[in-house]
Amino acid sequence: MRLTSIVAMAIIAASPLAAAVRSARAPHETRQTTPPAIPKSGVRAELLHDLDDMQKKILSLATAVPASKYDWRPAHGVRSVSEVYMHIAGGNYTLVSFVGDHPMLDTRSFERITEKPRIIEELRKSFDYLRGAIINTSDADLDKSIHMFGNDSTERAAFMLALNHLHEHLGQSVAYARMNGIVPPWSTE
Repeated sequence: MRLTSIVAMAIIAASPLAAAVRSARAPHETRQTTPPAIPKSGVRAELLHDLDDMQKKILSLATAVPASKYDWRPAHGVRSVSEVYMHIAGGNYTLVSFVGDHPMLDTRSFERITEKPRIIEELRKSFDYLRGAIINTSDADLDKSIHMFGNDSTERAAFMLALNHLHEHLGQSVAYARMNGIVPPWSTE
């Protein structure tokens, strides 16, 4: 009887804690009951195709670079390998914040993350967040007006800017890797 009372009290006490943890999840950790359909054609399908390619290349390169090189930078005052990867992750979150009702996440501390496993995990989460935003934005919403970085634009342009940002920093990451004798994995396939 006494053990049953203790278990019951533990369950009651843990319920608010579990609810608080669930409600405190970052937006990219929320769960949907029915996933939206992934578009097979149109602009969103093209955006997702490009995103898949960028994710594959960036993650394969981040994995190929030894952890000992994550603090390497080509010159003083320039981002290190780890800072570039975390800048990519931060950009994925920041650019999505201009679309729909996605909140602006505070990514200012991202570039202080230097551990390779954590960086790869954060990159994956940020790609999932960007992918989810593209999938959950309707074709009609792509033409919605937004105000981004002081200019009038569209939700489509925010996604295109996110992909341009990925291309830019993939190029930077390839240069960093090659300067350290690392061959991008996809170039040998």
